Amino acid sequence: MDKKHQKHANITKKLNDNFASNEVAILGTKCGVIAELVNKVSTKLSNYNLAYFDASHAKDLDKNIVTEYTFHHEGNLQVNTTSSVNKFEQRLQFINHDFVFINGNHYQGAKQILILDDEKEASIKKRLDQITNIQFIVKLNSDTKIFDCLLEKFPLIENTTCYMIQDVDKITNHIENLIKENIAPVKGLVLTGGKSTRMGTDKSELDYYGKPQKEYAKELLENNALETFYSVQLPANKSTEIHDTFLNLGPFGGICSAFQKDPNSAWLVVATDLPFVNDDLIQLLLQKRNPSKIATAIKGKSKEFPEPLITIYEPKAYTKLLQYLAQGYSCPRKMLINSDVEIIEIDDHLIRNINTPEEFRIAKKEIHKHE
Repeated sequence: MDKKHQKHANITKKLNDNFASNEVAILGTKCGVIAELVNKVSTKLSNYNLAYFDASHAKDLDKNIVTEYTFHHEGNLQVNTTSSVNKFEQRLQFINHDFVFINGNHYQGAKQILILDDEKEASIKKRLDQITNIQFIVKLNSDTKIFDCLLEKFPLIENTTCYMIQDVDKITNHIENLIKENIAPVKGLVLTGGKSTRMGTDKSELDYYGKPQKEYAKELLENNALETFYSVQLPANKSTEIHDTFLNLGPFGGICSAFQKDPNSAWLVVATDLPFVNDDLIQLLLQKRNPSKIATAIKGKSKEFPEPLITIYEPKAYTKLLQYLAQGYSCPRKMLINSDVEIIEIDDHLIRNINTPEEFRIAKKEIHKHE
């Protein structure tokens, strides 16, 4: 029997809705009412990274012959583009956003908020095929009944949660739950593939605590309920190993390889040349994690830059890392420095790198002194 021809590599795909990783289309009433509701909810959820996807309502626009980027010194950006809507391009544009509101009168979202407006029953009827996954209903008037066309398509629709348009706090809470439900789980990654040139021996095998440091680091992460893997240079022969498929890129390649294996998880990355990283530090990192950012990183109090090898990288960091790689940069610290990152400041000694035999002897002596 012939095998089915497969045109694409068998890699794990990132979970997405139509235009973003997490979206909801709002439809059923005037565009102005939709925009006003989005504005009110977004104001209350300003700690998240939100976007609103709408169509222009201007008439008789000339086709753009150049894409215009207008920056403001406060950080605002306005874009007039020559591009048309394309779900793959939109997913890239919306990669940094925790949640995208869509004007469902113009574009179909994977999830929907249905607004019941007595004047717009015909509009709902026209868009029935776009209504597939109703999250909740909003009424403009309390005496509005659910339209017959909706009852016919969704016999159980009357059991759907319903709010009044004035219930902004309740609507906001419901949307915040939709955001929280989409927060990625965290997995652990212990980097073991370094060349250890200055040490003269594999740093991941050094014994600070009565076992190879890679095992100690893996146990640190597993003790905090993280499914944890070793990043390895050679092809993986154990289920706990992730083969480095981005060759000769050091830790950058190990992190990207982990995301290639699972782009839908965040990765807490730990290097094996940081023997003073302890359980308290791992717990602090997990506690202070901000999934709205590209990453949550540790920085020594007297250091200028974050330490990229004790960091939680969110799924959105994968796209960012690949964009830097496309520009010829393979330094995860450069990406962190130039991105929206949550920084946790700690005492420098906790993230002291050990790179030479002499540093190893001193570090092991300090560790035994405090045991």
